[in-house]
Amino acid sequence: MKTAIIIHGTPERDSYYNPEFPSPSNAHWLPWIQKQLILKDILAQTPEMPAPYNPEYNAWKSIFEGFVINEDTILIGHSCGGGFIVRYLNENPNIKVGKVVLVAPWIDVEKSLDTGMFDFEIRKNIIDQTKGITIFESTDDDEEIKNSINKLKSEIENIKMVTFSEYGHFCIGDMDTEKFPELLAESLN
Repeated sequence: MKTAIIIHGTPERDSYYNPEFPSPSNAHWLPWIQKQLILKDILAQTPEMPAPYNPEYNAWKSIFEGFVINEDTILIGHSCGGGFIVRYLNENPNIKVGKVVLVAPWIDVEKSLDTGMFDFEIRKNIIDQTKGITIFESTDDDEEIKNSINKLKSEIENIKMVTFSEYGHFCIGDMDTEKFPELLAESLN
């Protein structure tokens, strides 16, 4: 059975606890891509990660590993979720997965996070564990995201880049839509 796991990013603490805002796993384009994959008979999950405003790797890993992860699993990560996927693949070299799409991935090159979430070294050949890794970037994203993407591009061999303009950090406020057909197409490619 084909599956997909879609990992959200890191909201501000105030947004996370604001009852007017959706949970991170139900924000931006995540519900839309989940439904589109389900319509293609791909069991898609958008888990809610613990304390996403202050992410800790082992806490996220315990939730992530509750799902079946194999060569038929598409992995999609937004921002910190993309960085989490990179670390997970790095630390689990025997796990094979399907397509990996990292949307504006963040790996905290500046070391502003003190939880140890991104205390790891990138293996150049993690792409060998996948059916391809694609990074979606936008020319108007924040510098810390651009720095993370540049590090990933320089460290991971044969990574595919897709560049957008005026998509910001790929949040609904930047994109003005919850639909993300380019992500759907790349996930199924």
